[in-house]
Amino acid sequence: MTPFAVSAPARSLFGRGTRAEAPDAVAAMGRRVVLVRGRAVAWVDALHAALTDRGCTVETVWSRGEPDLDAVRQGVAAARDHAADSIVAAGGGAVIDLGKAIAGLAPGAGDAADYLPTGGPAPRPMPDPLPMAAIPTTAGTGAEATRNAVIGLPDSRTKVSLRDARLVPDLALVDPALTDGAPRALTLASGLDAITQLIESYLTHRATPVTDALARSALPPALAALETLARTEDPEARDDMARASYLSGLALANSGLGVVHGLASVIGGRGGAHGAICGRLLPAALEGNAAALRAGGQSTARIAEIDALLARHLGAPQDSGSAALRRFIDDHGLPGLDALNLPEEDKPQVAQRALSASSTAANPVALTQEDIAAILQQTA
Repeated sequence: MTPFAVSAPARSLFGRGTRAEAPDAVAAMGRRVVLVRGRAVAWVDALHAALTDRGCTVETVWSRGEPDLDAVRQGVAAARDHAADSIVAAGGGAVIDLGKAIAGLAPGAGDAADYLPTGGPAPRPMPDPLPMAAIPTTAGTGAEATRNAVIGLPDSRTKVSLRDARLVPDLALVDPALTDGAPRALTLASGLDAITQLIESYLTHRATPVTDALARSALPPALAALETLARTEDPEARDDMARASYLSGLALANSGLGVVHGLASVIGGRGGAHGAICGRLLPAALEGNAAALRAGGQSTARIAEIDALLARHLGAPQDSGSAALRRFIDDHGLPGLDALNLPEEDKPQVAQRALSASSTAANPVALTQEDIAAILQQTA
């Protein structure tokens, strides 16, 4: 049997109402706390007050969307000035990624860019991170269980990852009630991200028995939940999507992803919404991977399994899985690649850059630049 390792948060709490455990759990990690947050979820105000009541000195770092290098620099400076001994990030994947970057870089010295793979000199080794808790308020990225933080470089219109096994949060606290009532567009885009992560983790050539088990258990209820939430608010569906997001993070942290996320890392640097990009690309990527596997005489059984699940949960009886997913995305108004900041004339350059993306390296089959360009051409 092929050897494998498992990376996961030291402690995970999942379930409705678990947010009540957050103040004591965070206060136990340190008393000089940096709270990284967005503005959308009012409960984070209550968390701040509860930490103060427990004797913590709290410095707030506000997230302004997907973190870029300047945001990381500002957050690291705030943590150093505060002499922080712990980090808690409460928000969506962008908030948690910013929190992980601050936790990883605040104990070091020098500029945050020194630690990133920006194409210049080799990155500096990252010091041991500060203890960190991650509390997601969206269901999509699984960032509470992953070992990387995605950071934008606006000058080059790219994204890079600060990646280290020590960046996996010490505590992942997932309360699905924090996602209740999230806007429909956000729910669909983030849900498609989680589903794409589960699918790519299952298809990658780096899959393990653990990641297979995670993907097989989480994907059917996630697809059913996505279909339900596209129509109506439903607490059980919110629970299923939150669980799928967390398990997708565990899976990708231990197996890698594929060409969809390789492309999304390039396209997302232009400002498009990550989950919507992944959902748009997934049908053509499944078809392109199947064609490449057949051309190389390799099995397409796993892609056929995924196709059947997509067709069963999202389509009509005559649909293939990729056709069902395309129709679902179109019917629910997710933007196309043009609206996601990828004009037709830029597609060849994007395909070239995606070829060398770290996620593409884990794709189930080696693709050529022409194969990747075809995936873009077949995506509306």
